[in-house]
Amino acid sequence: MMEEALLADLVTELPNAVRLQRLVHTLHQRFRCGAVVLLRLDDDTLRPLAAVGLVQEALGRRFVVAQHPRLAAILSQREPTWFEPDSRLPDPYDGLLDAHVGEPLPVHDCMGVSLFVEGKLWGALTLDALHAGTFDDDARRDLQRYTLVIEAAIRITRLEHENRGLRLARSDVLETTQVPGDGEILGQSAVIRELLRELEVVADSELPVLLLGETGVGKELFARWLHRHSRRRNKPLVLVNCAALPESLAESELFGHVKGAFSGATTDRPGRFDAANGGTLLLDEVGELPLVVQAKLLRTLQNGEIQRLGADKPRQVDVRIIAATNRNLRDSVRDGHFRADLYHRLSVYPAPIPPLRERGNDVLILAGYFLELNRARLGLRSMRLSPAAERALLGYAWPGNVRELEHVISRAALRLLSRGASRSEILTLEPDLLALDNEHATSFAPAADVAPAPAVEEIVSLREAVDGAQRQAIIRALEASGENWAQAARLLDVDSSNLHKLARRLKLK
Repeated sequence: MMEEALLADLVTELPNAVRLQRLVHTLHQRFRCGAVVLLRLDDDTLRPLAAVGLVQEALGRRFVVAQHPRLAAILSQREPTWFEPDSRLPDPYDGLLDAHVGEPLPVHDCMGVSLFVEGKLWGALTLDALHAGTFDDDARRDLQRYTLVIEAAIRITRLEHENRGLRLARSDVLETTQVPGDGEILGQSAVIRELLRELEVVADSELPVLLLGETGVGKELFARWLHRHSRRRNKPLVLVNCAALPESLAESELFGHVKGAFSGATTDRPGRFDAANGGTLLLDEVGELPLVVQAKLLRTLQNGEIQRLGADKPRQVDVRIIAATNRNLRDSVRDGHFRADLYHRLSVYPAPIPPLRERGNDVLILAGYFLELNRARLGLRSMRLSPAAERALLGYAWPGNVRELEHVISRAALRLLSRGASRSEILTLEPDLLALDNEHATSFAPAADVAPAPAVEEIVSLREAVDGAQRQAIIRALEASGENWAQAARLLDVDSSNLHKLARRLKLK
């Protein structure tokens, strides 16, 4: 039956994420284990692409292989690797199993296998069972047999991605996944998936792109993503913070100057457009440019020419412009602070970046990434969020967006250590450590991919109103019972299993 399910998925056209998630679910049912995780290797780091049995923030984790001996052992050989139930090697999923949130894994079975695509090491599959003896000799032989099917599913996923690239008339094919340090965009919400689909199309064009969004949403990350997915990816990407350019030097910084152009100009100096020639120039906070520089920028966009300060002749450059701003440029045009003709040139393709509060459960995936970053940085065994802390993050409005989330997690980790927490234990962050501003807290945690709750005076559907009331009632019961689900069910006068089902439907679990 399992082989039939896997083969059926291989010949069915499915989104990549769906195919891989169905793959781990099928393996989870076949091996009757607690968790199955499919991890992709990016340089020296393994990143989960699909998982079942782990808390949601685990998808944001990035496991440096050298720091996790079990993962290193799995990658070191082609055959499946099995660990004795009493193995003393630390488990990378300590505190992350959905069934044992925040607890060390009990004595358990663990096995995994390295995965290869076209002869190259691609990643790994890990399986964890809570009961010793789950993975007997037959199970290990089965894993070896299924490895070829698993690798075939990965290969088909890769081919489908390449075919999409060809349909976009790309000169060659890029992998969409990037190493964290290279500007990876984390998130699975519908708004982010839709935005990346749009940007994948526009990236292949030469059109200027105007990235719009609040402070801290990651406009620079999206600009890097656009450059990496463009035909110019092998050429320079030059970043300019327009707000940091002194007005007297802005023109020289962007377009360069010749010797003697002004007092102190002792040599010819190329500008940022020269540095970006053939590539991409990101003008961050473009709304801060002085009007006189805006006029020169407009000329460059119109005919591809720049003129260095003090030079007699213009120079031809080939630069793609990506601009970014947290301002409303329409208002700036109306107030006379920004040229209308330049605005229309820059906003050929405006791309609003959604704020974190509209990205649903992406906040947990991003929190998982920052948790793992701080765990490694501070030399901790494991660090995770309590269920109450997860709800606090989901119910916060995030005026500072992703940048604020990063700082919240970093400060919470330092606070926990300052209170005497042991680096060798599994550390759990509670809401008080997050120190979120109550002024920006919402009444309940929004479900993934669901818009924020409407204002009181708006009319909502009966289903939305009932879901909201149920969500708040469950949260209050959990707080009153100290996160004990069985006691919360008694307080709500419902069957415990029904409460779990309802909580999953409402995205509280």
